[in-house]
Amino acid sequence: MVSAMTAGGAAGVGCWAYLSEQERVWLSVLWGKSAGRAGGTMNLLLSHMLDTAAVAALIWDEYLAESVRWQVSEAAGGSEAGRRLFVWLCGVHDLGKATPAFQCVDAEGATAVRAVGLVWDEAVVKVHRWRHEHAGAKVLEEFLKQTGWSAAQRGWVWPLVAGHHGRFPSFGDLRPKARTESRLRGGGDWPAAQLALLEAFTKAVGYEDLQAVEPKAVPSRALQLQLSGFVVMADWIASDEEHFPGLDQLGEVGAEGARKRARAAWDRLGLTGGWGRIVQPSVADFSVRFGVEPRPSQRVAIECAAGMARPGLMIVEAPMGEGKTKTALLCAEVLSARFGFDGVFVGMPTQATSDPMFTAVRAWVAKIDKDAAGRVALLHGKRRFNKEWQGLVEAGREADTEFAAVGEDEFGLEDLYGSSDFDPCTCDRPARTVPAEWFFGPKRGLLAPFVVGTIDQLLLAATRTKHVMLRMAGLAGKVVILDEVHAADVYMSAFLVEGLRWLGQAGIPVILLSATLPPRQREQLLGAYLAGARNREELDLPPMIEESGYPRVTTAWADDAGEPVIEQVAAPPWRSEPLQVQVQVLPEGDSICDLLTDRLTEGGCVLVIRNTVARAQQTYRELHAIFGAAVHLLHAQMCVRQRAEVTESCLKLLGPRKDGTQRPLTILVATQIAEQSFDVDADLLVTDLAPMDLLLQRIGRMHRHDGVRRPPAVREPTVVVTGFTSVANAVPSFDTASEAIYGRYALLRSAAAVLQASGAQWSIPAQVPELVETAYDPQAPSPEGWTVAVAEAWQEWSDAQRQRADTAARFVLTRFGDHENLTLAGLHRGSGEYVSDSDVRVRDGEEGIEVILVRADELGYRAENGHRLGPNGEVADEVLDDVLGGTLRLPRKLRAAVLATLRPLDGWRDHPWLRYSHALVIDGDGRTVVGEYRVRYDAAQGLVFE
Repeated sequence: MVSAMTAGGAAGVGCWAYLSEQERVWLSVLWGKSAGRAGGTMNLLLSHMLDTAAVAALIWDEYLAESVRWQVSEAAGGSEAGRRLFVWLCGVHDLGKATPAFQCVDAEGATAVRAVGLVWDEAVVKVHRWRHEHAGAKVLEEFLKQTGWSAAQRGWVWPLVAGHHGRFPSFGDLRPKARTESRLRGGGDWPAAQLALLEAFTKAVGYEDLQAVEPKAVPSRALQLQLSGFVVMADWIASDEEHFPGLDQLGEVGAEGARKRARAAWDRLGLTGGWGRIVQPSVADFSVRFGVEPRPSQRVAIECAAGMARPGLMIVEAPMGEGKTKTALLCAEVLSARFGFDGVFVGMPTQATSDPMFTAVRAWVAKIDKDAAGRVALLHGKRRFNKEWQGLVEAGREADTEFAAVGEDEFGLEDLYGSSDFDPCTCDRPARTVPAEWFFGPKRGLLAPFVVGTIDQLLLAATRTKHVMLRMAGLAGKVVILDEVHAADVYMSAFLVEGLRWLGQAGIPVILLSATLPPRQREQLLGAYLAGARNREELDLPPMIEESGYPRVTTAWADDAGEPVIEQVAAPPWRSEPLQVQVQVLPEGDSICDLLTDRLTEGGCVLVIRNTVARAQQTYRELHAIFGAAVHLLHAQMCVRQRAEVTESCLKLLGPRKDGTQRPLTILVATQIAEQSFDVDADLLVTDLAPMDLLLQRIGRMHRHDGVRRPPAVREPTVVVTGFTSVANAVPSFDTASEAIYGRYALLRSAAAVLQASGAQWSIPAQVPELVETAYDPQAPSPEGWTVAVAEAWQEWSDAQRQRADTAARFVLTRFGDHENLTLAGLHRGSGEYVSDSDVRVRDGEEGIEVILVRADELGYRAENGHRLGPNGEVADEVLDDVLGGTLRLPRKLRAAVLATLRPLDGWRDHPWLRYSHALVIDGDGRTVVGEYRVRYDAAQGLVFE
């Protein structure tokens, strides 16, 4: 046995004088970070626990929204009690490191521990392992039980410890294998040492004893999941050796010192929360925020948000071009002010639609708090190619610092959570233009105060993936806005519904936007949110009087008694007169060239939407032969540089002219990417047949703005539908590829509506609800002679839908039947097995695969745009963006061939951005072979299969 002075060092015992000499000896050797992982000096376990608690205090004070603090305080029994409980929960996470199973891992640390009498069986610890988060949960649960905590309170606290490395086991899974628990936990003095550590930490954060920590109520499971995410956040920050170097002398360890270390780290990392408490805006503030007067539907939505008694769900259904996103942003501001939320997550259907929304959200946030505009993050895989984001990142480089990797410190395993392409900087920092670099790490993006990204970010928060708690913590305190929710198919809807359940239980306001939402889908979304709010597996919705008007706003929440409340209000559309859209049919095989040659004698702007890339390319070639440079092509099989340039050009060409002059002749041939949040205004629409809701979305790209000068031949809004053929009373035949994409049933229903309206008109938006409802109503009558074909197609479609839903169920966060569970225990178990993150997909089907186009010639390699690379493809920093601009997503049929044959260039193997990339090397004519396919990359057409 060594003396306390020897164990604690010459610095003395400091604030730990109240401990017995034996307790100080134990706490002086139990280590949390080895010297190799703590900047060269071992970090005592108590030091790391206090560092984490100190970081947690800053998260509470300077990051968490009031809404989150209120919920924690309600469970703890008061405001100060809530803060103290939060700090304790974050700091206690590593209790399990005070076991032989962990202390044996580092030779130097193990020697010191054994020297004070904390010994173990070497044969056992060398062969058997016990994860320290599992050990910590087991030890903590037993101590809490001995202290007198109720089973209910113990039951929700131990999973926070057990899950702090990303997954929640069941209680039975906490035990190590082969009946070695007692030896891996330690006998002799080990239980006393573990209790001494726990009690010393508990007193250091402000409690009299362990019994005093027990909360007054059990928080919702959603709040537990968010708390778990904040435990991980605090742990990762406090694990950085640069800001928290090792302390191996007990006398140097204390709560005050931990607070100073945490404050320095927090400030240096530049971590901040949202906009804090804001003043509730009125309808009159709409024009201040956006520079235009609110339309009737926008006024109604804002008033509905102001009338919600509790945080809940809003569904805003309005025509394309009605200004739904502006509506949602001001409604989010209203809800934030009323209920203590201080940020937003805006989820868009695609990366391309996220980019303009990022600009809009930054401008809106700046009107509320000019400093907060610099905290808006763009979150998708291609943000590097967003010029605004890249400019902000460049301007913000000096405001950021490098954040070191965080290791699990367990049996030689590491997760490199933190990585940075920013250089450390100790200079005075200018005003921040982007969120702190710490938020840019993997799985952390949603933790940024304001986030714009794809809906996938929310869907991933509803998957049984490692560290899912970080994603849910990122949504805590934010108002969630999801655009184009009708675009979620049955597979994506499984994750959307699951996400809404958790958000409903967490009391997070959600605003869903759609132009064409089928009634069944609306009911499903309402039911999921309200079931979550009531902690029910299934919920019968209360009777609701459906408003026949359109636009309309539906609001739902659970009242103080937990009973669901649903209200619906209709509003007049902003147009004084509805858009009377002429519906015409162009049978498959008839010439689009002849049609447009006839219609465009005096010019005009035309949008042609094809359902596949191949059809779009063929149409482009035919039209280009006649109209030349007036024809443009846009689809997903273009490299990111080309696609961005074409998109930007077409948005200008097909946008309204403010000077009232007629726009030049323009024909844009595009795929489905033009049907979502694509702000063009065509004079004429030609489109392949699609399901009714998507067809109406496409119609929304036509005649969007008043005051646009249109040539006489295209002055009347007209949609020409092609892609199918039909003879009187005969079941139509469809383009094969379109049928494979959408299914025969949906196309039959849409074709019936189109043929019925052919030669007549649809009144938009008035008829939108009726058209969508009929198209998705299996009881709707079929045209004469179609009954059998429709019934067969319906059965085939229903079977496929069930199969896709079953596939998604493998990855959904909560299994059916478990939604009423009260704790996180076993959350990551599905069919008895953990789901690998690499297996999880939130969009259906085998995904395509990204490659980087590289041109080869006799001199070596060039980037797709012609910039010369090194002899082996080496990429200088100034050429990196040119190389990445050649990123191209190949279709799924090439995935296997790419994985089998394409590798990084030799000069990329040590490059942090390129070392895992697949190089698609093309010759001087743009040609190459991928597997059994000969392909060519064309400057105008993108990827062409030859």
